[in-house]
Amino acid sequence: MKKLFAGVIVVLLAAAAAIAVAIPEQEVLDPFIRWVGYIPGEKTNTGIFRRALNLITGPPLAELNNPVNLYASDPQSCWIINQGDGKVVEYRDGSLATIPAFRRESAFMPSLVGICGSLPEGMLVSDSRLNSVYLVEWEGRQYRKFNGADDLNRPTGIAYSLNNDEIWVVETGSHRITVLDRRGVRIRVLGKRGNGPLEFNYPTYIWIDTEGKVYIVDSMNYRVQVLNSKGEFITAFGRQGNVTGSFARPRGIATDSEGNIYIVDGLANVVQIFDISGQLLHYFGSQGQGRYQFWMPSGIFIDQNDYIYISDSYNSRIQIFQAVKGLRK
Repeated sequence: MKKLFAGVIVVLLAAAAAIAVAIPEQEVLDPFIRWVGYIPGEKTNTGIFRRALNLITGPPLAELNNPVNLYASDPQSCWIINQGDGKVVEYRDGSLATIPAFRRESAFMPSLVGICGSLPEGMLVSDSRLNSVYLVEWEGRQYRKFNGADDLNRPTGIAYSLNNDEIWVVETGSHRITVLDRRGVRIRVLGKRGNGPLEFNYPTYIWIDTEGKVYIVDSMNYRVQVLNSKGEFITAFGRQGNVTGSFARPRGIATDSEGNIYIVDGLANVVQIFDISGQLLHYFGSQGQGRYQFWMPSGIFIDQNDYIYISDSYNSRIQIFQAVKGLRK
């Protein structure tokens, strides 16, 4: 009798599992943020033929392992900071492939954080433990040390100012911003430790918009500081808290084509959207593994078509959304 009962339980559990698999993931509707997809998606090319082909013709296939930041030209072309493996991963047309560091597949960059893909010659990445910035060339996919200023202290966020042809690097360990020219030579330094204008407390992520305004996540001051292209203070907003409109662990930052400011909160598993005055316009996200759900998200990138890419770090994926116009009434 016990064996029969156990068999019935197994059958029922199997049936329940089959039903759970058959039911599609519940669609979550958001009037302003449209869910687009995941990287890697269901059709990501990791089959045996592709693996064999990559061994012969290209970089090795990769799996996402704690992706913390990214740069994207469109939903089919992304470069991802895969911090768990200490590598940069390229996603193109459904395939993930590792860009080997320093031309050696075994090379490991221990603390990759920032990425900037706006330079014609390649993308820039920062490693906060190696205290350096590296250029990954578009042609040949080779790494080389970029910055001539070798005394960077825990560089994290990095962004390119098209208006001034400058590279802005966040030095988290020194609570300041270093501005480099295209050769990697330091031009000037902005900020010091504190909580006033142009003062920082462990800043991390940075974004520069098309008008040249600079947005800096002043992490342990639980706020965002906005500067003009010359590095002059414009405004700041934010406070510590666990309610909407405040920050628990602010991380990535980006702006869309309407000037709305998106800030990822890693601890709250949410993305909040503000205007320049700091007014909360909208938010989306909760903890979980489904659509519109995150687990310790970090970086964000928004492309020219308002596709929004979120590094859903502990879920080992990128989620892609698209902003729908109309946030500002």
